[in-house]
Amino acid sequence: MNSAKPSALCLLVTVLLLAPACTAALAETCTTQSDLAPAERDRIANAARSLATSVLSNDAAALRARSVAELAKDFGALQYLVGVTAPKLAGGVPVVDQVYLLDATNLKRNADGSAPDAQFFCSLNHSTMEAEFDIPALPPGKYAFAMVNIAPPPGATVPAPWRLSFLMREEPLPQAPTGQPQPTWLLAGLYPKPMTAAGHDGLWYWTQARQMARDKQPWNAWLFFQEARKLLQPTDFVLSTHLDKLRSEITDVAPPALSEGVSVDAPLVVKAADGTEYRFIGLGVDDSVAPSSLDLAVQLRVEPLADQAAARQRNAAAARALLAAYPELRKPFHGVQVSAEAVGQIPFSTEQPMAEIK
Repeated sequence: MNSAKPSALCLLVTVLLLAPACTAALAETCTTQSDLAPAERDRIANAARSLATSVLSNDAAALRARSVAELAKDFGALQYLVGVTAPKLAGGVPVVDQVYLLDATNLKRNADGSAPDAQFFCSLNHSTMEAEFDIPALPPGKYAFAMVNIAPPPGATVPAPWRLSFLMREEPLPQAPTGQPQPTWLLAGLYPKPMTAAGHDGLWYWTQARQMARDKQPWNAWLFFQEARKLLQPTDFVLSTHLDKLRSEITDVAPPALSEGVSVDAPLVVKAADGTEYRFIGLGVDDSVAPSSLDLAVQLRVEPLADQAAARQRNAAAARALLAAYPELRKPFHGVQVSAEAVGQIPFSTEQPMAEIK
C-alpha cells in the first residue's frame, strides 16, 4: 500500500452491494494522504479514529448511528462482526496509519438505476508505485478509505496487532448545531484483519515463502505466500503494486495441483493407500489452536456421517493421506486441522499434532 511501508494489512463485510453491477465507471479520482490538505486529512483521520474507538468498546449502537442509510437499515451482520472482533482488541491503542480520499461524485448510475463498479488509481509518493481500489456496486458520492492499526500499549504484549479498515461516505449531518446540514463522514464498510499470525507479520511470511521456494518446497511456499497476502491486503477490493508482485510470486511457485487454487469448484483430490479418495476444498494455515505456532488447516468435502467416532477417524485418515502425498507439509506446521463439510450438517472439525499422524 505504501512504497516505503508495504505492510498494509478473512472477515470481509460488503455493505454496498445494493444491486448487480453492469458497467465500470471512469469518473473516479483518488487523493493520497500526502496530497490532501491538512484539514481534510485530519477530518478523515479523526472520523476513522472515532469509529475505531467504537469498535474497540463494542458500541454497535454508536456505529449504527454513524452509518450510511443502506448499512444502518440492515445492521445485523456488522453488529455480529463488531461483537466477535472487539474482544480481540481489548486494551489496544488505535493509530491511524493511512487515509485515501476516493471521489466518485461524478459516477453515473447504470441505465437500470443500479450502482456501477468503481475503480480508483492512487499514485504513491508520485512514483510508479500505486494502490488501486476496485469497489463493486458503489453509489455515487465522496468516499474515504482509512486504515487504523490497533496495537498493544507501550510495554504490553497484548492484544496482538490488528488493523481496522473503514470505507466512509461523506453526507450531511441534519442535526448540526448551526441548523444547517454539515458534511460528515459516515461508515459504509468495516474490514477488520489481524496483522500477524503466530507472532509474525506478512513480510516475514513473504520472506519465508521465498526461501521455501529456493529450498524446493513449493507446497509450503505456496501456503506461506498465501498467508503473506492475507495479512498484507487490507480487504479484497484493495490492490497495490506490492500485492501484484506477491500475486505473481504465488502463481510462479504453485505446484501443478494448485494452479487453479483449492475450492469447491477445483478440489484437491488425494488418494489414500487403500484407494479412498479425499476431496479437499480449502487449504491454508491457522494459529488459533496454538497461537505461537501454525497448523495446516484444510477443508474436506464429505458425505454426511452421523457417527462422531467414525467422523474423527475419517478426518485423521484424510490428514494422513494428504501428508503421505505431500510429505514436505510436515516441516513447518504444529499439526493439522481438518474441517469436514457435508451438505446439511455442521462442519465436523478435528486437530491433530504432526507427531500423532502416522
